[in-house]
Amino acid sequence: MTDSDKRPLAVFDLDNTLADTAHRQRFLERRPRDWDGFFAAAPDDPPIPEGVALVLESAEDCEIVYLTGRPERCRRDTLAWLTAQGLPEGRVHMRRNDDRRPARRTKLEILKRLARTREIRVLVDDDELVCEDARQAGFTVVRAHWTAPSAELEVAQEREGRT
Repeated sequence: MTDSDKRPLAVFDLDNTLADTAHRQRFLERRPRDWDGFFAAAPDDPPIPEGVALVLESAEDCEIVYLTGRPERCRRDTLAWLTAQGLPEGRVHMRRNDDRRPARRTKLEILKRLARTREIRVLVDDDELVCEDARQAGFTVVRAHWTAPSAELEVAQEREGRT
């Protein structure tokens, strides 16, 4: 086991935790929702200073893991965005392209799997339901309150299983 394998994990969500999605909310306000447009605009997300500062601080003691509800088809853009922001390298767990389960289910499943072999120091996420379920499962959670909540994004995460 290497030294990095012994470090606890700090798990970070992306959308509205590290990446400000406000500029692309318009794609979710349409009917039908424009998912291709929503995800295509993600590379232009500005970083959220509070989230970025917390990742950098956490990286001093923890291995960083990114846990997002974005579909796997967005991996290339997501990795490029993380690099462009100067964020620490880390494994990126994404939703399968055909997975439409609520974010609270998919994320908790991955957290529990990670916790089988490693200590999870903290989960940082903006989704109230994800945070609530993770707390109930015994995880330490920091709720990212640093962006305005989006009702459209909440419906997308929890009812449509889209992000």
